[in-house]
Amino acid sequence: MSKIIDGKAFAASLREQIASRVAKLKQQHQLTPGLAVVLVGEDPASEVYVRNKAKQTVEVGMASVEHKLDENTPESELLSLIETLNADAAIHGILVQLPLPKHINESKVLDAIHYEKDVDGFHLTNVGLLSTGGEGVVPCTPLGSIMMLKDRLGSLSGKNAVVVGRSNIVGKPMASLLLQESCTVTIAHSRTENLADVCRGADILVAAVGRPEMIPGDWIKPGAAVIDVGINRIERDGKKKLVGDVDFASAEAVAGAITPVPGGVGPMTIACLLHNTVQQACRQHNIDMPSA
Repeated sequence: MSKIIDGKAFAASLREQIASRVAKLKQQHQLTPGLAVVLVGEDPASEVYVRNKAKQTVEVGMASVEHKLDENTPESELLSLIETLNADAAIHGILVQLPLPKHINESKVLDAIHYEKDVDGFHLTNVGLLSTGGEGVVPCTPLGSIMMLKDRLGSLSGKNAVVVGRSNIVGKPMASLLLQESCTVTIAHSRTENLADVCRGADILVAAVGRPEMIPGDWIKPGAAVIDVGINRIERDGKKKLVGDVDFASAEAVAGAITPVPGGVGPMTIACLLHNTVQQACRQHNIDMPSA
């Protein structure tokens, strides 16, 4: 088995399963899951991301709705749009693309999305459900990461897991998911004392700190599974390239399994967004998620 955990192939397989579930929902329940994406402003990276989301949403048979708002759109207007989408029975998932312009309060906007239509897992209700082992919505990047770990390793029970990074979007929910799998979990970060030694104790190492190639191969326990969430744009030898938070070349020589950057966790994020939308559609209609 290759050491490389191929996120691109895994995401393609997940999208096939989602398409099968959507087809069954249409056939058996006359239900077409709908995802609304709201983009405020003209950030080029966000525009590409939103375009990819819309394309993949349609490809799996779901309904895609886009709302593009001017950068100077008042916060009140955005909140009003969210209220309209909350009330729209054809919309089962609402995603507001971040970052938002500085005059708009991100927390206020995310909390305005009804937790049953939150497909990012950022609403406080879903954060609470995840941290207490309830049935909420799991943020897309950690969800994709745990799916790939379980696919590669099988049971994670009893393994030592170290998450480097404590963000609300990746680090904290990732730790909650690993706890649910009965791992012994350490959350570390850039200020952790003896960080190298902490990392060396990990059977599962998740890097989500946002620092290019911060973790070298000699911080990794031989045979450990490494999930590199980082996406950092750097310039090397006069060329721009994407690298993770792990020094891939040295880490690959030691790790038992590792996600590359690009092509690892990244492709899973949109696939898990589609999964979350289907899940929310089923919950809103009190029906079981169809088998793939």
